[in-house]
Amino acid sequence: MKVVPSILFLLCSTDGSLSFSPHLPHERTSHDLSSRRDGHSSKTGLFYAPNFLESDPFDNDAFLANGSPYLHRVNGFRGGDSTRNNNNSNNKEYGSLNSLSVSELKRILNDRSIDFRDCLEKRDLIERILTTPASSSYRYSNTDAKDGLSQEENRVVNTFMRASPSVAYIQTVVGGVKRNGFSLKGTEVPVGAGSGFLWDDRGHIVTNYHVIASVIKTNNPTIKVKLQGMPALPATIVGYEPEKDLAVLKISSRNLPSPIEVGSSNDLQVGQNVLAIGSPFGLDYTLTTGVVSALGRDVDGIGGRLIKGCIQSDAAINPGNSGGPLLDSRGRLIGVNMAIYSPSGASAGIGFSIPVDTVRRVVNQIIRYGKVVRPTMGVNVAADQVVKSIEMQLRKELNGVLVVEVMSGSPAEAAGIKSTVLRSDGTLDLGDLITEVNGEKVVSVEDLMTAIEAKREGDVVDVKIWRKCDARLVETVKVRLTSTDKFSKTNGGVARRGSATYSSANVWQ
Repeated sequence: MKVVPSILFLLCSTDGSLSFSPHLPHERTSHDLSSRRDGHSSKTGLFYAPNFLESDPFDNDAFLANGSPYLHRVNGFRGGDSTRNNNNSNNKEYGSLNSLSVSELKRILNDRSIDFRDCLEKRDLIERILTTPASSSYRYSNTDAKDGLSQEENRVVNTFMRASPSVAYIQTVVGGVKRNGFSLKGTEVPVGAGSGFLWDDRGHIVTNYHVIASVIKTNNPTIKVKLQGMPALPATIVGYEPEKDLAVLKISSRNLPSPIEVGSSNDLQVGQNVLAIGSPFGLDYTLTTGVVSALGRDVDGIGGRLIKGCIQSDAAINPGNSGGPLLDSRGRLIGVNMAIYSPSGASAGIGFSIPVDTVRRVVNQIIRYGKVVRPTMGVNVAADQVVKSIEMQLRKELNGVLVVEVMSGSPAEAAGIKSTVLRSDGTLDLGDLITEVNGEKVVSVEDLMTAIEAKREGDVVDVKIWRKCDARLVETVKVRLTSTDKFSKTNGGVARRGSATYSSANVWQ
């Protein structure tokens, strides 16, 4: 469904009423919300929600039942000897792990409750598995149960209570002048508010870019962050990525709570339960629940470029929820709430969240480099769910990533990579399927992104492809990577004619 909504940036005034902010960019700008699967079109409003949100990240534990009506503490798996080194290529265990894809490694880490939020490359994931004992997991015993509540209700209640200390309320202010009798007095004027969550124990706070956009270009921007039970703290801007609508702030305190637990979004399923926590319309600590209602949605971001692969859920999200976490039923972060799809400005049961796999990559690069540095081949690829659908239609396995767009003048075009073409009659002329990069198995979009982003501008990578998605037509082409910034400036990111127009997953691969 292709939708052309209008974007309204809603802010809550000091009395809790809604107003349109003149401070936020692109106000009332027409944006495209593309979900190119059913060919229908309609118009409605797409609202960003940067107001009065305190997002409650949930701590996560593994669910392990032992036959009793309750779930108890279980011993974690041991991750391996801490003296192992990922440079030891002769190590049998390292070799076994290296043969797995990135998504498979992440699944192991998730199952063992091992934190990998700061891992940028595949070798970082392997090293984390080998050197980190798994966390012991905790679920509710009879001492946790609340009278009159079901086991599921107790799980949600206890998760909320454990997570609430990591909630961050973010307020942006600018300097103003207030008359005091016959004199003028300097004062602070609130211009916007939103939410964020504690990313790590060093005080990094993740939020939406549009939550702080109103003060970024002002002199001496003032941003205040408040965690539960703590006074409001001044925050500095570490960096931001408008194209992904993400920003990282930093606060200083010796008494920070535990950060949110990070999950994965590449293996989400339509129908699974989700939780969203925030402060809609200034009503703090509001919990809403729902399900993943669709995956792979393309939503125009505040930076004017599509954010690919967004999560659609029916958990109630309203103005004030921007920057808050979307969590799975185990309390793991799977997305950052960004926008709603509504003709009225209130929740209509359609909310959009930036997938956590995207969040993790962007946040790690901002923390390390102060900005996002991305190499690129210059292709768009189909969402994993689209490839699975094509597999079912073809009745054969497609263990790779399907190219749906090749950008004009890109390294991929120079290497001869071909895109899938959607014909006028609705049939597909399948293009290349990427199965390996430099010998590393690629079975998901996340695998491809990790493999490419581990490289640098100017690196040459060997890309194994199946021509026309045919395992009998295997070729390996060499692609010299460029940077997204350089390619955007010199080329503008124009897709080759004839490329597919249905849902794609990630730009600039």
